[in-house]
Amino acid sequence: MSYPIELIRHSLAHVMAAAVKKLHPDVKFAGGPAIENGFYYDFDTEYRFSEDDFAAIEKEMRELIKSNGRFEQRIIDLDEAKQIFADQPYKMEWLNEYDAAGEKLSVYTFRDFTDLCRGPHVESSKDLPRDGFKIRAVAGAYWKGDSKNKMLQRIYVDAFASKEELESFLKMQEEAAKRDHRKLGKDMDLFHFEPEYAPGAVFWHDKGYKVYRRLIDYMRARQEKAGYVEVCTPAVMDRVLWETSGHWEKYGAHNYSGKTEDGRMFCIKPMNCPGGVLVYRNLLRSYRDLPLRMAEFGKVNRYEASGSLMGLMRVREFTQDDAHIFCTPEQMESECIDTLKLILDIYKQFGFNEVKIYLSTRPEKRIGSDEIWDLCEKSLSNALTAHGYEFTINPGEGAFYGPKLEFILRDAIGREWQCGTIQVDMNLPERFDISYIGEDGEKHRPVMLHRALFGSIERFMGILIENHAGNLPLWLSPEPVVVVPISEKYREYAESVVADLRAAGVYSRADLRDEKVNYKVRELSVAKTPIIAVVGEKEMNDKTVTLRRLGVEKQEVVSLSDFVAQMQNAVKLPL
Repeated sequence: MSYPIELIRHSLAHVMAAAVKKLHPDVKFAGGPAIENGFYYDFDTEYRFSEDDFAAIEKEMRELIKSNGRFEQRIIDLDEAKQIFADQPYKMEWLNEYDAAGEKLSVYTFRDFTDLCRGPHVESSKDLPRDGFKIRAVAGAYWKGDSKNKMLQRIYVDAFASKEELESFLKMQEEAAKRDHRKLGKDMDLFHFEPEYAPGAVFWHDKGYKVYRRLIDYMRARQEKAGYVEVCTPAVMDRVLWETSGHWEKYGAHNYSGKTEDGRMFCIKPMNCPGGVLVYRNLLRSYRDLPLRMAEFGKVNRYEASGSLMGLMRVREFTQDDAHIFCTPEQMESECIDTLKLILDIYKQFGFNEVKIYLSTRPEKRIGSDEIWDLCEKSLSNALTAHGYEFTINPGEGAFYGPKLEFILRDAIGREWQCGTIQVDMNLPERFDISYIGEDGEKHRPVMLHRALFGSIERFMGILIENHAGNLPLWLSPEPVVVVPISEKYREYAESVVADLRAAGVYSRADLRDEKVNYKVRELSVAKTPIIAVVGEKEMNDKTVTLRRLGVEKQEVVSLSDFVAQMQNAVKLPL
């Protein structure tokens, strides 16, 4: 019989708990759910688990699986449950808090191990893979996730239905570790973080900031071509804006705010929407002015728990490639389609050809009437269906003010990343009382589309670094060419090559350090320099350069004039 992978993982969690109990009889159990790619289980014991224990636990798990033990469910009352778990304080704490007016409880027994569990499980351990799991790590975890409680030991396990699937996953993890943008960011001297002074905020180095600006240059050019205007709104504004918008009620705890001497409450903007609305509202708008596509590269700040921060992928301060499109209800569907086409074309240009689209519908906690939500959800659905785009409904995951489309990219090693969004909003225009004058001379309420393509510059840059393993396209590379003279005698020629490249709009520099050529080449290769141009006597006399391209063993000799022309074309924005 074939079982869902979540059920296999949950059953394996019980097997591991049974194995740990056999090896350490005095252990106390907390709980162990299935998670993405595997499961974990939390234990309380004086014994300190380490990597040295992994092999013994895995061996015991395989022995238990081989025994073909059954997973047997019993439905019992609260009193019996307390008898069974009398020596397990974490189970007892849960049972003492349990109050369900006589409702029965479910327990599962596998071999000598019994646990509170709703199930279901596989029928027998013979249905579990013997070689489809591997212990990944052990880490500390507070009981119930509360730092006031005791620290437990959490054992993480990667688990799949077969040995082949596990090996494929582990190979991908190994490749992902090589591509980790935090490691490459250091190797390439792009950025760093200062957790003590500015947790979750990026310190851009010169080369990293070049890539950051280049991404903005690209997006700015694409937006101008698509008829967008660009605005810039203040970083600090009165808190009343976010109270009016509804953001404060939902996200207030994540905002940075404070009171000034005059008693007013201000906050560092956590999103750009209210500022965009104020720019729109500043002038009297006519239907002839619409659609108004208003872009902003706005830096925003949102508090995230320290434990959730992860390099460029999860930060507290980031720059959104935001845009707010104000249009008539009749223009809404066509604007959604035009934005959708723009997003997909940009992703394709960056090498992301596999893109999933999700339509996220109304969440439980939301603003606005059901009639407005019906209209917005229908418009997005129609826009996708009428133009042949495949999509998946993501129920209840829309923004609190409107439904949205979410775009999931698949990278070079098969991982998926959520990036851009399109959100339809008829609620903020109502809350801020914005309007336009229609053909009838009367005021009408515009529709507001929220749109981000990269999502955030920081996160998209992290995804790009990992997707390309640091070997960024030439047009995006912070240092497309570094010129290396083989000795001091050829310094002048190296500098002249740099001058020719820079005159052609190609950023370049000469590595004039007093080091051997091979040492420089190795260092520059680690830093993912795309092209190293080595020059010596022959190159100087022939007006050539000898090129070493990243990832290519064979060198090539090219005339300087041809090389400059090639590079001038290669670093242009791909519009």
